[in-house]
Amino acid sequence: MPADLAVIGLGHIGLPLAHAAVTAGIQTIGYDTDPRTVAELAAGRPPVDGSLSAADLRRMLAGGFRPTTDPGQLGRVRTAVICAPTPLGADRAPDLTAVDEAARALAVRLRPHTTVVLESAVPPGTTESRLRTVLEAGSGLRAGHDFALAHSPSRLDPGDRSPGCAATPRVIGGLTPACTEAAAAFYGRLTDKVVRARGPREAETVRVLETNFRHVNIALVNEMAVLCHELGVDLWDVIRCAETKPFGFQAFRPGPGVGGHGIPLDTIGTHRPLRLVELAGRINDSMPGYVIQRCAALLNEHGKSVRGARVLLLGVTYKADLADPAGSPAPELAGRLRELGASVTYHDPYISDWRVQDSPVPRADFLYEAAADADLTILLQHHRTYDLQGLSVKAQLLLDTRGVTPAGAAHRL
Repeated sequence: MPADLAVIGLGHIGLPLAHAAVTAGIQTIGYDTDPRTVAELAAGRPPVDGSLSAADLRRMLAGGFRPTTDPGQLGRVRTAVICAPTPLGADRAPDLTAVDEAARALAVRLRPHTTVVLESAVPPGTTESRLRTVLEAGSGLRAGHDFALAHSPSRLDPGDRSPGCAATPRVIGGLTPACTEAAAAFYGRLTDKVVRARGPREAETVRVLETNFRHVNIALVNEMAVLCHELGVDLWDVIRCAETKPFGFQAFRPGPGVGGHGIPLDTIGTHRPLRLVELAGRINDSMPGYVIQRCAALLNEHGKSVRGARVLLLGVTYKADLADPAGSPAPELAGRLRELGASVTYHDPYISDWRVQDSPVPRADFLYEAAADADLTILLQHHRTYDLQGLSVKAQLLLDTRGVTPAGAAHRL
């Protein structure tokens, strides 16, 4: 049975897109090369990263969503959106292997008049050159003439469903004006506002700017956290006051490191590096080490050393109330503490089993008892289930890296 849409890649980008499409009444198939992923979704079991709830998945399946590993299904759709993952490779550049594989699977089945959109996070120029080349070579069709080709940077805030897809404007950049309009017609069914970019390179660079904006500003506030601690200034009060300014300021908050799927790009091929982004990356990467320094200083002030200390880590995912550990600073912190001789345990309501450097980390089943027993408790992620007031009372020593505990109840980053 033909479908209106094929979402290629059922990860943290593809599944929310498929959910939005099915909600909008679009007949959707989801293609993925991982049989286990497809089998789990078909059985109604949502991904463990929390990108989709069980209720969401049930409604999708009831609405006709069909997850599949059969690439033959890709030749029977009007629109195909590639949402393949692009993790950083060893050279710190996005690994486009999965995008290439998705493009090849689609190319041999591509039909005239199909609209193809790339949503994966890629360096500028990927859609116009790399993706176009693979699609044209495998199909014998011409992009911009026989089929429409465009880029739309994914705009997701994992775990936050308050705005919804319809309220989030989507940027579209097509190979030709007609390609842009073809993609805009599709996304216009999902969102209240479509923003047309000059072309695919501009649309790809939107993602670069948005991601780098986040990392640069987090780096600034992370440096402010270190400075304010040295000055004896309450940074959290400074931020509270500064965010009352109605113009020229957006509040960011420090933390033990930067996680998530948004990877900053400080270099694009052979072009000049973005020095500010490069520096921001170094600052953000240094935060786990700074947290370790603060831990050692706090323990020392209380007559203890890191070696032999019982340390409890609270929240090891990269974002609050989400089961996704992608890029979380928690593994580095746990590894460093272990190297210094600390005994590390963790608690996270969303992570039942956690390994660091191929070694299991014991999970605390009883949170408050564990906090009372630990020499140092470190709040890395503020899950809503945590009673911060209760934790501050039970814990012998509490380091809050998120600035969410009541004033005076804990040591803050």
